[in-house]
Amino acid sequence: MEIRVLEYFLAVAKEQSISGAGEVLHLSQPTLSRQLKDMEDELGKQLFIRGNRRITLTDEGILLRKRAEEIIDLVRKTENDIKLSDDVVSGTIYIGAGETDAVRLIAGTAKKLQKEYPMIQYNIFSGDAPDVAERLSRGLLDFGILFDPIDLSKFEHIKIPVKDTWGVLMRKDSPLAEKENITPPDLWDKPLIVSRQQNETSALSEWIGRPFKSLDVTATYNLVYNASLMVDEGIGYALCLDKLINVSGKSNLCFRPLFPHLEAEMHFVWKRYQILSKGAEKFLEYFTEELKKYR
Repeated sequence: MEIRVLEYFLAVAKEQSISGAGEVLHLSQPTLSRQLKDMEDELGKQLFIRGNRRITLTDEGILLRKRAEEIIDLVRKTENDIKLSDDVVSGTIYIGAGETDAVRLIAGTAKKLQKEYPMIQYNIFSGDAPDVAERLSRGLLDFGILFDPIDLSKFEHIKIPVKDTWGVLMRKDSPLAEKENITPPDLWDKPLIVSRQQNETSALSEWIGRPFKSLDVTATYNLVYNASLMVDEGIGYALCLDKLINVSGKSNLCFRPLFPHLEAEMHFVWKRYQILSKGAEKFLEYFTEELKKYR
């Protein structure tokens, strides 16, 4: 399967039309149709459902789109790393992280590195721990920030010497807003909005003292900003980390830490045995120095 044909496939998946993709790719419709048919014959699977007005993907087509995007990203990243001059530190550094104030450490390092190596660029991938870990394992990211508990056997890692604080995001007119800290019983009968990563073995589940399935979990979230909008509309109380949503000034929201206090520990990781680009090596050097301020 050729990279070129994968790019054709992704164009059709995006445009949902062979004619539309042909215009983008500057290919005739018959030529593009033949390439896609050859791909389906090679794989022995139907990838498209051809409707009157648009084309949709089969389940196999959806899987191929995900894999094709990863393959193209990896090819472009590899080409970029190989083409770099030996005398110039440049290129793109790919970093993945969930929502955490520790991303400021990434930003601080990038700012210092920018002064000496202005040709380095950054691609920040936002996702939860499984997403970041998978992309690290596939070589699509140079570095990532992962929260405990995490299997570090595949990664080199540095423990980040700062921690995030768990708490509850709520409206300022909520009854619990009058409290300085939130205890487990405070939440047992409240509508909750929790991260989709939470499960019965997580530290948060242990803290709350009851199985999540026995609680009133109204919604789950991947991005806390979306959860904050639901809180603002009065849907429930969001269990999240501090410093991710601005609760100052005219905001309708406030944040209250948990008690007993619960903190999230993090690691800065990269794939074991991975050969880093010159830019990534410099970033790791500067980032290690940045962390020394907090020890």
